[in-house]
Amino acid sequence: MVEQQLVPRGIEDQRVLDAMRRVPRHLFVEPSAAPYAYEDHPMPIGDGQTISQPYIVALMLQAARIGPEDVVLDVGTGSGYAAAVASLLGHRVVSIERHPGLAVGAAATLDALGYRVEVVTGDGTLGWPSGAPYDVILAAATGPDVPDAWWAQLAPGGRVVMPVGRPGGAQHLALFTRADDGSVRETDLGGVAFVPLLGEQGWPERPPRG
Repeated sequence: MVEQQLVPRGIEDQRVLDAMRRVPRHLFVEPSAAPYAYEDHPMPIGDGQTISQPYIVALMLQAARIGPEDVVLDVGTGSGYAAAVASLLGHRVVSIERHPGLAVGAAATLDALGYRVEVVTGDGTLGWPSGAPYDVILAAATGPDVPDAWWAQLAPGGRVVMPVGRPGGAQHLALFTRADDGSVRETDLGGVAFVPLLGEQGWPERPPRG
């Protein structure tokens, strides 16, 4: 996976590559999908959700530049795979999931495999204030913009990596970097296709017609 899919496509951060080598991706997908877990496409994980393809996970983590002392908020735990990889890069990871069943399953998997990740259930668009401030916020769902709650919980110099755009429409993966003076720089990392970021500061559960 690393040598054939990630390195040739421009993933060059050695810490990210080493972390991707260490996490057993086949243990984070449905058993029937395990033989295909290392192929470069999304995989089902239950509750109608998917785990992102390896390249996208690596691209987001590389863009986030997670340092050994960084605190990370992972929005959209899913099966816990991205949180597991992030936990090998940073100091502390809080991962929030809106589906209680997925959160319980991910927490059990992460604990059994020895990854230190705090999994919580809630509206990811509101972040998780008790764990703030965060040096990095990662989101596995596309929103209309960065939620205000995330800005309130992001440390100076912090980074947000998330897809932006309409569900089923044009989306791009974006890196938002906050400078010490509060200004923000956005970097477009390319086109993507993600599920919607649902919640109070994301897309509504039932979008209005039109």
